[in-house]
Amino acid sequence: MRPLKPMPNQYVRSYALSVLLLGSLSLAGQSQQPAAPASGQPAATLKIQAREVVVPVTVRDKHGKLVTSLNVGDFSLTEDSRPQVIKSFTRESNLPFRLGLLVDTSRSVSGALDNERKAAEKFVDQMLPADPGAAQKDEAFLIHFDREVELLQDFTNSRDKLHRELDDMGPTRAESSNSGPETSDSSGSSTQARRRGGTQLYDSIYLACHELMENKDGRKALIVFSDGADRGSKETLNDAVDAADHANVTVYTIFFKGEQENSGSSNPGQGGHRGGMGGGGYPGGGGGYPGGGGGYPGGGGQRRGPDTTSATGQDGKKIMEKIATRTGGRYFEAKKKDNLDEIYGEIAEELRGQYQLTYTPDKVDTDGGYHKIALKANKDDLIVVTREGYYAPGGDTK
Repeated sequence: MRPLKPMPNQYVRSYALSVLLLGSLSLAGQSQQPAAPASGQPAATLKIQAREVVVPVTVRDKHGKLVTSLNVGDFSLTEDSRPQVIKSFTRESNLPFRLGLLVDTSRSVSGALDNERKAAEKFVDQMLPADPGAAQKDEAFLIHFDREVELLQDFTNSRDKLHRELDDMGPTRAESSNSGPETSDSSGSSTQARRRGGTQLYDSIYLACHELMENKDGRKALIVFSDGADRGSKETLNDAVDAADHANVTVYTIFFKGEQENSGSSNPGQGGHRGGMGGGGYPGGGGGYPGGGGGYPGGGGQRRGPDTTSATGQDGKKIMEKIATRTGGRYFEAKKKDNLDEIYGEIAEELRGQYQLTYTPDKVDTDGGYHKIALKANKDDLIVVTREGYYAPGGDTK
């Protein structure tokens, strides 16, 4: 088995994977305060009052171009179908990014791995400061997953560290199925990987959100590259998306069909804490804005493409669409392995062009319930993308 990198003890859970693992919906009394820019100007500070909700919002026109000059009066908001008063709608460009790169290294996508490395490295260069000592506090981490989930690089603002790990990234060398959960020694250090066979997509998202992202502030996002078929996770699809909601993480997914494997047992994500995602398949998907490389699922009819169902009976494309839609991210399909550069470039542009919306719910929830939100632009030709809801303070992913 590939040696595991040491990690801070606070990331270790009693049953977690050997490697522990972004959006930006902030709740209840959190305060996000990045360091002051090198120019000496005051740092942007997002002050969150008790019960205030912060939601990341992306707006595009009908041609797919980002719209970055809107204000509060351009939108209407509801929570659980009740109208809400929008407190602010701004672009907080100085709030730090907390980014996670999750890369499927299973055999099914191995044909695109070299292109994935190069595209991810360019993305890192776009999003992180050239000087690791700069006042800018954007950070990223790198995880790969196949039969295991492994944290290759913890949060860092060093491009060089991430480049090195991306260059060396490959499939898990030692394969052993059903070894059981990770255990911890008396000092709290992880001693064994959970190896369940197959591809642990849901586990990687769950642990990235629950273990690495949940206690972080700033604008949080994951970028997940995979064929979308999970073949061995302990967590379900619902668990993974719920963890992203609890941690206020937006998930961008990049689907690459590749060669489908037929190994391990399927885990279609039934159960979980919120209805509508498990059971008989994953409905939805479809649409996309005209002229765009990716899609905003649920946004209108789109002709069905080639069959993307794996040998386990899962439709990887729909799964990846569902993850992005639920968390307010965006789904992309890499139809050719050489268009990954373009996709990562669009993700970087979108992250830089996001708004932050804040409001105080009209009803108090101290039980950690899930609340559905709907944001609409007053102009019909604008496409608004945000997460579908949030958990009030006090909830848990399990």
